[in-house]
Amino acid sequence: MSPGILNGEPAVGPDGPRQKSMATADTLRVGCIALVEKDGQARRAEILSIKDTKSGRQFYCNFDNFNKRLDEWVPSRRIKFDHDVEWPSPDKDKPKDGKGKNSTAPKKKVTGNKAQKRPGKREQSVTSEAVTPRPWPELSESQTQSRPSTPRDLELKTGQTPAAIGDEMDLDDDNNTPEVKKEYEPFSREREIEKLRTGGSMTQNPTELARIRNISKVQFGPWDLFPWYFSPYPESFTQEDVIFICEFCLSYYGEKKPFCRHRQKCSLQHPPGNEIYRDDYVSFFEIDGRRQRTWCRNLCLLSKMFLDHKTLYYDVDPFLFYVMTQKTEKGHHLVGYFSKEKESADGYNVACILTLPQYQRKGFGRLLIQFSYELSKIEGKLGSPEKPLSDLGLLSYRQYWSEMILDLLLEYNERDEKSSIEAISTALAMTTQDVEHTLQALKMQAYHKGEHKLVIPESMIKQRGMAKLKQKRYIAPERIQWKAPVFTASTRTWGW
Repeated sequence: MSPGILNGEPAVGPDGPRQKSMATADTLRVGCIALVEKDGQARRAEILSIKDTKSGRQFYCNFDNFNKRLDEWVPSRRIKFDHDVEWPSPDKDKPKDGKGKNSTAPKKKVTGNKAQKRPGKREQSVTSEAVTPRPWPELSESQTQSRPSTPRDLELKTGQTPAAIGDEMDLDDDNNTPEVKKEYEPFSREREIEKLRTGGSMTQNPTELARIRNISKVQFGPWDLFPWYFSPYPESFTQEDVIFICEFCLSYYGEKKPFCRHRQKCSLQHPPGNEIYRDDYVSFFEIDGRRQRTWCRNLCLLSKMFLDHKTLYYDVDPFLFYVMTQKTEKGHHLVGYFSKEKESADGYNVACILTLPQYQRKGFGRLLIQFSYELSKIEGKLGSPEKPLSDLGLLSYRQYWSEMILDLLLEYNERDEKSSIEAISTALAMTTQDVEHTLQALKMQAYHKGEHKLVIPESMIKQRGMAKLKQKRYIAPERIQWKAPVFTASTRTWGW
C-alpha cells in the first residue's frame, strides 16, 4: 500500500511532483499542502479556503485519507510552518471550491442516480443496529468545553485513521436474487461500520462535498458542537470563532455578551407548542411551522449543520415539527425532532429527522422513529420516511423495520397464525414496499412447493433474543394525547 493511499482512498492533492519551500501564515494560499496537527498528530492537509476571524486567520483543511465530512477550520498555530509546504502548480492544480473553469460542466452524480433509478436496491441490506456518531459521556459543564462532537467518533479503535465513510449504497449486495443455499449471516456491527468507513462519502448530495463548512463551533447550552455541514446562517457569523445558540428559543448570537443578556431575559423553558406525550424519560411537543415560524426556522438552521441533504429552512409553514425533549430543573432540553408535511401527496410520515450529536447512540433515534409510526397508527394510515434518507438515517430505519417485523412474526408463530406482507404492513403502519424490502434483505422469503413462505432463521431468533436482553425504552402509545389535525388550504401553505 502506497503512503498516499488508504483503503482505496486517494491522498489529498494531485499526482506528480510539486514545488516545496517554507511558508508563513501570510504566504500560505489555497491549494497548498501542509502538515497540520490533528488529534495530536501532524497530517498532510490541503488548504481549501482561508478566512480572517476575530481571533486571527483560519484555514479550511482537507486531511489526507480523511473523509471530507471531517474537514475543519484550523488556526495558524496548528500548521507546522517549520516543515516545507507543497505549492500548487498554476497550470494543473485547481482549488477544490467548485470555482474552476470546468465547474459549470455537467457532472455525474453517481449516488443520486442510483437512488432514483434503483429505489429497491437502497433497502436491500438491513442492519440490526443503527450506526451514529458516538456521543460524549456524561460530563460536568466545565468538562464539556473540551470534548468535540464529530463523525470522527465512528472509528472502531483508537489510533485508526478514518478513510472515507461510505453511504448506504455501498452496504448493498450486487446480487439482488437471494441465494437459497446461502446460510444466514448474523449481523456484524464491526463489518457494517468498516463498510461505512471505507466505502466513499457519507453525504448523498455530491454538491455538498464542495460546500465549505461556514460555522466553526457552536455553543449550545453546556455543549460545544462542531458542525458537519454548511448551514445558511447570516454571512457575518462566518467571521466568528464560535456562535452561541439559546437551547430553548434557538436564537443565535455572534458574541457572548449579548447572548448572556438574552439568557437572563429568555423565559422560554420548553418548545413553543403543545405537549402531546410525556413519560419519565422524554416528552414530545407538536409545533406548527406557520404559527411559530421564527422558532422553526432557527431549528432548521441548527439541524442543517448536521444534515447533508436538508435544503428547506425558510418555508416552514407547510410542516409540523415534533420535538423530543428531556426535562431537568432548568427546563425541557432539545434532544431531537422530526418534521412532517401537513398534507403529503406521497404519504410520507417523516420529512426530516435528526438527533443532536450529543444525544446520538443512546436510543433516541429509535424513539423518534417509533413515535412517527404511532402517529400514523392513530391516523389510520401507512407511513414511510421521505426519500432519500441520509446514510445514518437509513441505517436507523433499517434497524427499526427489521426489529419490529421480526417481533411481529415471532408473535404470529407463537399463536400459530398465518401472516402476509399486507397483514404486517397494517399491523405496523408501514408501507408494503418497506416491509417487502426488509424481508428480502433479511432473506426471509422462500418459495416452497408452489407457495411463498416466510422463514425465520434460527440464528436470527437467537440474535433478537440477545438484543431484547438489553434494556431498551419504548414509546407507550396509551400516553399519546393527540388527534390528527385538520388543515384548510390556507393553513397548509403560506398565508400572507
